Amino acid sequence: MTASLLADGLIAAGSSEEADLVVVNTCAFIEAAREESIEVVLGLSASRKDGAKVVATGCMAQRYGDELADALPEVDAVIGFEGAPSIAGAVGMAVSQPVTLRSKPKGVRDLLELSRPKSSTPWAYLKVAEGCDRACAFCAIPTFRGKQRSRGMDSILHEAGELVRGGVRELVLVAQDLAWYGRDIDRPGDLAPLLREVDALRIDGLDRVRLLYLYPSEVRDPLISTMLELETVVAYFDLSLQHASRPLLARMKRWGSAQQFLAFISDIRAQQPDAAFRSSFICGFPGETEGMHQEMLEFLDAAQLDWAGFFAYSREADTTAANLDGEIDAMLIRERLSELHSVQEPITAAGRAALIGTTVSVLIDGIDDDGMTVGRTFREAPEIDGIVRVDHDPETAFAFGAIVDAIVTGCEGPDLFASAIRSVRAR
Repeated sequence: MTASLLADGLIAAGSSEEADLVVVNTCAFIEAAREESIEVVLGLSASRKDGAKVVATGCMAQRYGDELADALPEVDAVIGFEGAPSIAGAVGMAVSQPVTLRSKPKGVRDLLELSRPKSSTPWAYLKVAEGCDRACAFCAIPTFRGKQRSRGMDSILHEAGELVRGGVRELVLVAQDLAWYGRDIDRPGDLAPLLREVDALRIDGLDRVRLLYLYPSEVRDPLISTMLELETVVAYFDLSLQHASRPLLARMKRWGSAQQFLAFISDIRAQQPDAAFRSSFICGFPGETEGMHQEMLEFLDAAQLDWAGFFAYSREADTTAANLDGEIDAMLIRERLSELHSVQEPITAAGRAALIGTTVSVLIDGIDDDGMTVGRTFREAPEIDGIVRVDHDPETAFAFGAIVDAIVTGCEGPDLFASAIRSVRAR
């Protein structure tokens, strides 16, 4: 969307208060995300300058359309995915130079296939597919994102090459169902070959490839062996597990069980002892018994995941679960969430503390509010995990995107503190 607006003749403003056009990319996944999206829209609408336009786009705009427009009279336009390439035209934006507002180029099915601007960070998301073919009982994504549509490998590699040559050192591959890449175009298992092709970009400066959102049934060879073999692909396994109880997972229309999950996690650790694992879990899904919740607690203790997120079940329209019996009381869900956190937080803390005294390789991302250099090792995904605060000689300035070897000296919550060693691998 940014690239499209730039091509329409607009330029990025320094802040929302200075902008003539404010675009909010909303989320519709669960109720909490929708509430946050609306709060942001209202906040930005209230703080805009006189005459500025506010547009709501993204998943809420696509899913709710006119209903959202009626509920938010503060916005000037509600635009779904199809209208996003011509946002400026949709709100009648005047620009400094005459421009011809464009529709999507012929053959382009999704926004992700449009050109994008140069990344402002040394890492970038790279979306390889859109939509989802699964029918998880709790999820409405297929109703507004559609069936899976894998991008062609040439298209992905072209974008990856542009990002890397533009300064990106870490590519984060994403999709609603990343490990399913290629299956909709009769090429199941194509994620492993794609990784091999992307790995070749290391000669242009690529240092890391990270995979997010792996459906557990697909976490097997050749994907595992390829991830562990390639030089750039980090041993970071972001697993979409959702729960540990087999009966509840079956009710969710999901694959797997605690035993199956623990088996492949153990297998990966046997091959790569320092592999990092993340997952997210739903608490309070209809029919979740105390025994199922206890099984979830026992799984967390056995799995020893580096990172875990816990979310209260959100009843979504147009999903199978919306009609299920066995609704869980909100107070009980809060109690169970607290118990889940009480088991996982010491596990995460112990994992961070175990790194003290070790040497780590840190990708420098930027400077924090305290003026301290911050970055990430392979164990931390951008925006969702902890960070590494790097102490160094005041006369040494690390450029964004530099790879710095550092000794971990301490930890606080999810974050590490480290002292740089003078072996910096600049781009």
